[in-house]
Amino acid sequence: MYLFITQLSLFDIILSTDILPNFLYIILHDGCTMSLAGCILQLSFFAHAEASECFLLTVMSYDRYLAICKPLHYNSIMNQSNCIKSVIIIWVLGFTMALVDSISLCSLYYCGPNIIHHFFCDFEPIIELSCSDTTWIHNQIYVLGFIFVIAPFILIVISYIYIVITILKIKSITGRQKAFTTCSSHLTVVCIFYGTIAAVYLFPTKGQLDILNKFLSLFYTVMTPLLNPIIYTFRNKDFKKATEKIK
Repeated sequence: MYLFITQLSLFDIILSTDILPNFLYIILHDGCTMSLAGCILQLSFFAHAEASECFLLTVMSYDRYLAICKPLHYNSIMNQSNCIKSVIIIWVLGFTMALVDSISLCSLYYCGPNIIHHFFCDFEPIIELSCSDTTWIHNQIYVLGFIFVIAPFILIVISYIYIVITILKIKSITGRQKAFTTCSSHLTVVCIFYGTIAAVYLFPTKGQLDILNKFLSLFYTVMTPLLNPIIYTFRNKDFKKATEKIK
């Protein structure tokens, strides 16, 4: 589990490093200029971090499923070799998502306005700058969105359905609390991550909703990476001891 949390921290660092410096510059200077290549590069790092995190949260949910539902098989399945293989696959899938997005955007022809009304180069704002027919690229977004976002979320939901069923079968209240505590941090991160992504990409963004869209984008690109370490340290005994010493 700590190996996966380390990877989650790395993806959060990539996301924050990719978005936050330019965002602060926009605030200080009321806007900024960026080349098209630089904009696509920013989107590539963003897409890599987000897609990788989707798959990582899925693997972490499977880890929790094994720990609660199949505890006797846990050590044999989630051994060091399989964990490292999982991490490598996650990085490769994230890189694939970023590469496909970059190639698709580079193939478009840009001749219209060159102003993005956003604080970072997201996929849809870049497409709006193109004069090409973008029907095919929107269809591609739906396919990639299902593979890299919706499918992992479905697997997470299935894992937690089995986890809840197993927890309800535990007779003692203490046992139920202990089992729920095992996955509470991960479940909180999943709800925050997928909740904001769904709100941003599944709802219209006109008028006041466009402002809400930007706020939610700010939440999952800046606030979520900040909250993740805090959420995962709530149940850590060493963290509690350190906090008590500060008090």
